[in-house]
Amino acid sequence: MKYELFHDATFDALYGCVGILFFVILERGIYLSYLGWRMRQLAQLIDRTDKTVGYDIRALKWTDPASRAIVRYAQIMIQGASRERQEDLSSALFIGFDKKASGRLWILDTIVTAAPLLGLLGTIFGIMETFNSLAAGGVSDSAAVSRGIGTALVATAIGIATALLGLLG
Repeated sequence: MKYELFHDATFDALYGCVGILFFVILERGIYLSYLGWRMRQLAQLIDRTDKTVGYDIRALKWTDPASRAIVRYAQIMIQGASRERQEDLSSALFIGFDKKASGRLWILDTIVTAAPLLGLLGTIFGIMETFNSLAAGGVSDSAAVSRGIGTALVATAIGIATALLGLLG
């Protein structure tokens, strides 16, 4: 059986995971920075002390989830909704906003869980490949065995490094 092919396939899968991690981390970083910028603008608008604040908030045409949530909340506040209605709506708006803001983070969680396992699988295939070459060659050189096991352990190192990168992201 060709364990080298499986060993190489696990390396390819791990490199693919690293690529996906970088994309998701970059995309989420840009999106959350944009939301932070919008939230600062909204805070400045809300902090204004003149009487046109309610009108200004309702006139916002921004399409990000935070702005839409603030506009909806401002509309029911201006209509004089009861405290219970305000609490219900604020909870519903938060759930909707949280869903949008934390979108695609499940990908990071999946990769953080799967990467060390892929690395271990690559190590197992690498060690099996080393043992097969030992069995085929008879008495072997200890340096060749060390190189084979060293190459096999690189898969575990890449898997753990990928998981750590995902955790940081």
